[in-house]
Amino acid sequence: KSGLDPGGAWHAWGMACLKAGNLNSAREKFNRCLKPPMDLNQLNHGSRLVQDVIQYLESTVKPVLIADDDYFATLRELEATVRTRSLSLEMMCEGKIQHNSYYQECLFYLHSYGTNLAIVSFYMRHDCMREALLHLLNKESPSEVFIEGIFIPSYESGKLHMLENLLETIDPGLESWGVYLIAACKYLQRKNYYHILYELQQFMKDHVRAAMTCIRFFTHGAKSYTELGGKQTWLLKIKDHLKVYLQEVSRSSGRKKMAFTFRKKMSATDVSRHINTVDLQMEVTKFLHQCESSGTSRMTDSSLPTLFGNNNMKMDVACKVILEGKNIEEGFGIAFRVLQDFQLEATEVYSKVAKQLVKQQKYSEIRQLLKCVNESGVAAKNDGDNIILNCLNEFKNIPAEDLDNLIQDMDSDENKIQAYMMCNKLRSAYLVSVRQEKARAVQLVQHVRQLAESSSDDVVKAICAQWL
Repeated sequence: KSGLDPGGAWHAWGMACLKAGNLNSAREKFNRCLKPPMDLNQLNHGSRLVQDVIQYLESTVKPVLIADDDYFATLRELEATVRTRSLSLEMMCEGKIQHNSYYQECLFYLHSYGTNLAIVSFYMRHDCMREALLHLLNKESPSEVFIEGIFIPSYESGKLHMLENLLETIDPGLESWGVYLIAACKYLQRKNYYHILYELQQFMKDHVRAAMTCIRFFTHGAKSYTELGGKQTWLLKIKDHLKVYLQEVSRSSGRKKMAFTFRKKMSATDVSRHINTVDLQMEVTKFLHQCESSGTSRMTDSSLPTLFGNNNMKMDVACKVILEGKNIEEGFGIAFRVLQDFQLEATEVYSKVAKQLVKQQKYSEIRQLLKCVNESGVAAKNDGDNIILNCLNEFKNIPAEDLDNLIQDMDSDENKIQAYMMCNKLRSAYLVSVRQEKARAVQLVQHVRQLAESSSDDVVKAICAQWL
């Protein structure tokens, strides 16, 4: 008559029936006020009203007895209560769920009015992980329901191994769980739970991703190569994962279709290349660790480059190896292999090293670097000259004698002239210019005269004019 929503009244009446132990009557009353959710896969536990019903039933844990005046009723009730309590201590849920009408009642309300997350969470609360997994699979629930309802509760309660065993029991190939397992890995990565992630990847036999996680364990947080020296076991683990992956690929190559669809794939060529990278990183780590331990280490840059980064970082590794040995020659061999294996721009690396040596005032070592470059067998004709030209931007800091020695080490007269002009050594530039073939000499001397004029060097200007 008053037009009020009767839902609240039906719910209160239903709860009263529940408390009175009249389960059938309670179902009838709740049927008038409870509604199934629009989306069974929404990430909540359904309406507040349904949650109240479940909460009450779970707190009761008492089987319903057939109403009779039998004087054994009290005894039977006591026996059933004891049985229910002992069942609640068991890991397996068959007894509890099947023989306890209150739990059966919970399942009725959850299946009629609850979400998939609510059902899965109920099973998990009562140690029925297998039922939770089967429900998830049967309803093809999205991975978010797996993460929220099963995965997070499992690792938080230390039952990750139990979960893994059940996943494998239900589907030994894990194919049914592929989407859920990949989602779990992404979740763990977002949370930075890398140890759990690594354990899960090993269970999944996802060797390529496990190797990538090992790379993170190796590189993350290290401030020096001494620290990396203590983390070399991770490099061995990377190799192990990649080798196992190669074996699996070669075993399955005879079959028509590769079995593992959700595991990360990589060509055998790429895997072999990564194994070579790991071998080279081990060599680099060992070498730089020794340099730091013996105190020959000279570079103090804050970043710690490894061969697992981009090309710029790999070039930094090559520079670091050349510069940190007792002399240039000691680390050059390893650096040269880094440049070759990753096809890096060698001249750029050598120029970077030369500039560092200028800063450190190690001018004789620049000449040693040039010697190593020329003896490497793959240097282009002007590589050595270009290295010197690149570090002459710092010429103001280089003593005159060392500067002359460096320029005289150059192969090409043209480059020598360019170097002398860069360093304002116009007289030396003139002396090399006049030795060239006549037509070219005229052009060069004219250029020197112009520079002398603009820098007010009257002596060189007069010499040039007289020669011309």
